[in-house]
Amino acid sequence: MIYKVVLKESEEGFAVWVPGLPGCASQGETEDQALENIKDAIEGYLAALADLQAESGSETRNVLVNVD
Repeated sequence: MIYKVVLKESEEGFAVWVPGLPGCASQGETEDQALENIKDAIEGYLAALADLQAESGSETRNVLVNVD
């Protein structure tokens, strides 16, 4: 999957977050490190979400949205 991320340089390095996944954020000393770290954060976020969904007993569906 592809997620849009926001990357912002700061005095400590780079902060990065995913607007489409509230609360999913990370950082790194370099831009490349921040982008690698956010990949791990996204994977963890989605795994936790899947666990919560499984525990709730609810069903999920996939929806395809074309964005131009």
